[in-house]
Parts: sequence; structure tokens; C-alpha cells
Amino acid sequence: MIVTARAEIDEFLALPRIALVGLSREEKHFSRMVFKELRRRGRDVVPVNPETTEIDGIACYPDVTSILPAVQGALIMTPPKASASVVEDCAVAGVHFVWLYRSVGSGSVSKEALFACEELGLRVINGECPFMFLPDSGWIHGLHRGLRGLLGNLPN
Repeated sequence: MIVTARAEIDEFLALPRIALVGLSREEKHFSRMVFKELRRRGRDVVPVNPETTEIDGIACYPDVTSILPAVQGALIMTPPKASASVVEDCAVAGVHFVWLYRSVGSGSVSKEALFACEELGLRVINGECPFMFLPDSGWIHGLHRGLRGLLGNLPN
């Protein structure tokens, strides 16, 4: 099992340019909340969705290998069955730091994606939701973070 350290999460969240793979076209989808919050915090977040060319007026790419200039990391918010393929695309594109999103349920994490990260030598954040680690991310995320801290299951 790949365990994520808090320092890795902080490092990923400090990357100036990342891809958000699996960004939904639906305005109220959770991925859009993450996208908008990261952009509000000054990150250059590149949308990746093969079914559209633009989201919120920002050019959207069909896959990570199409992004120019390249990104330093990829936040993967696809269904788990697609995440291993996205991980492989990241390696081809020279993106060596990925975050397999998870909030409730499996999120984007799959055994195949974790295996691909290991085989390809990629750094990976295994699960987790960015809102758990962004300061001032709202009371509901603060409550969730506090409960996880009390239960001892937040990354150290």
C-alpha cells in the first residue's frame, strides 16, 4: 500500500501548474469546485476532458499528453476504471507527480493505477481530497479534517 506523507501533499499543492484530469462539464460537479478553488488560490489549473474544448472559458485538453506547455503534476478525478490509463499518459507526457483523488468511496484510486504509478516510477498521492489540506477551505471541510485528525487518519 502506498502511504502519502503530508509533506508530499503540501508539495503537490504548491506546484504552479497542474492538470485536473476528469474535470466535469457540469457546473455543480465536485471537480468544478476543486478546479475553481485551486484557480482562486493562484494555481494554473489546466482542464482535461476529452469531450469538450473549453471549460469556464479556459482551453480544455483531451489528455495530459496534449498539454503545452507541460504541467508539473496531475490531479486525477476520473472514474477508477480510467485512472490507470491516465497515469500512463502522465508518464508519457513527463508528468511524474500525480494525485489520485478520493473523498468518499474509491474516488479515482484503483489497484491498477497504483500499480502503474509504482511501475512507472511516479510519485503518487494515494487518495485524499485537496480540500482537506487547503487552509480556510470552508467549515464543512474543516469539520471533516478535524474528525479525521481526531481519528488519527490524516497523513502526517
